[in-house]
Amino acid sequence: MRTQTQRVRAFLGSCVAVLASIAVPAQAQEVRGTWITTTANTHIATPDRTAETMRRLREIGLNTVYVETWKNGYTQFPSETLERVIGVDRRPALVKQDPGDPDRAVPARDLLHETLTEAHRNGLTYIAWFEYGFMAAHKDTDNHLRRMKPEWLSRDIDGGVVAPNGFVWMNPLHPEARRFLLDIVLEAIDKYDLDGVQLDDRIVWPYYTMGYDDFTVAMYRNEHGGAAPPSDPKDAGWMRWRADKVNEYSKQFVEEVRRARPGILVSLSPAPYPWCFENYLLEWPTWATWKEGNNEMQWWDEFIPQCYRYDFPAFRATWDQQVEMLVAAGAGNRVDDMLAGILTTGSKPDPVPWSDLRQAVEHVRETGGGGHVWWYSRGVLDEYPGEVDAFYAESGIATDPRFPGNWRTGSVPCELDRYSSSVYEGGLVYRATEMVERGDYRAIVKRDGVWRTEEIVPADRFSRDREFVTAIVPQSEDGDIEAVELIRDRRPDMASIITRD
Repeated sequence: MRTQTQRVRAFLGSCVAVLASIAVPAQAQEVRGTWITTTANTHIATPDRTAETMRRLREIGLNTVYVETWKNGYTQFPSETLERVIGVDRRPALVKQDPGDPDRAVPARDLLHETLTEAHRNGLTYIAWFEYGFMAAHKDTDNHLRRMKPEWLSRDIDGGVVAPNGFVWMNPLHPEARRFLLDIVLEAIDKYDLDGVQLDDRIVWPYYTMGYDDFTVAMYRNEHGGAAPPSDPKDAGWMRWRADKVNEYSKQFVEEVRRARPGILVSLSPAPYPWCFENYLLEWPTWATWKEGNNEMQWWDEFIPQCYRYDFPAFRATWDQQVEMLVAAGAGNRVDDMLAGILTTGSKPDPVPWSDLRQAVEHVRETGGGGHVWWYSRGVLDEYPGEVDAFYAESGIATDPRFPGNWRTGSVPCELDRYSSSVYEGGLVYRATEMVERGDYRAIVKRDGVWRTEEIVPADRFSRDREFVTAIVPQSEDGDIEAVELIRDRRPDMASIITRD
């Protein structure tokens, strides 16, 4: 007869066996992202709203944000490149963000620094979205770039600068315009701890009807024995020539970005193929065939086709077509590098039904896609926050598959070291409230509700692979110190990420 102890041990053993038989799901790995823009919402209208937005997105379960940094002819950060070209270093206070904005003074902000800081404070991967690419201005916007660089603009056969999509574009062949776009991107990479950069289908031609400006015509004549471009903009050879020129720039773009910051994520969000070729002369499935890790450093890391449809059957047809196009181009092994751009709310008064959105995400998972990006934050935060939160909770937290699991872990609060501050004349001394992994950190200081990056002092105590970090915060007239935190600076670690296999 078994003793009481034996019966207890037998019972516990059976519990262990039952628990061991239960499959514990592995932590999900997929990109869960959203685009954030200043258009038609107030999510980043003020520093407080930016902080709330990033906190809520993380709580709901997202891991990545794509934030607008170049729009309507102005950078969303102070840029020496922009100032050198047009005389201002960012969007001036009285210039509208969008044609529909009210006529009121809006402070010129370093929106990139503000949104980047709040994203990283909350452990979100941050992709700087250079939304406008070669697009210089809305047709109703008379900005500096349009006025000061008319020789950069693309034109149709009648000399018009407004493309059928309602925007004025820089010529994607003009060497100065090419250099300008690359230089503002490289400047942002140099100044900020970005996880990635993104362009979309504005890196190409404004429309197949454009390309009759003097510069492009002269280049075409030079390469075709003096013959002018065909008057038919749909001429197959003329379309092929223009597409090839954009392919050349695409390689130059990714190569220069990679040499500036090896390991940074380089993303493209195009319109679906083949529509994007037929209208914009963009053949991004060909770009997906450029082998990762090649010596010329010419490859794109991810593709997010804008599968913007108002119901699931239409989305499924568009997404499946993109998968087929990758396979047909010879890049079928890169389906996991393709994410779905999913429309949540658009020009129609009602948002896309949640049941259709859920099916879209599930279909992308079933077909091997690498994740999804919601267009745009309004759908996530204003239309379906509860539904998205509950949906993500079913599969648990998802890590960003493109970076190590601890790449962005949020910020670490600091507290005033009163003793050290009393003997240090250079400023106040703040010490992290917990030990952190060995690495490079930047201190951020909140004054008058705004976070600023401050000087960082090397750690003064070590414990194997972890350390205490001390920040010296200089006295300033910018306002009283409200809080100090540390954020891991990943720029020194970027070189370790060469490919994302």
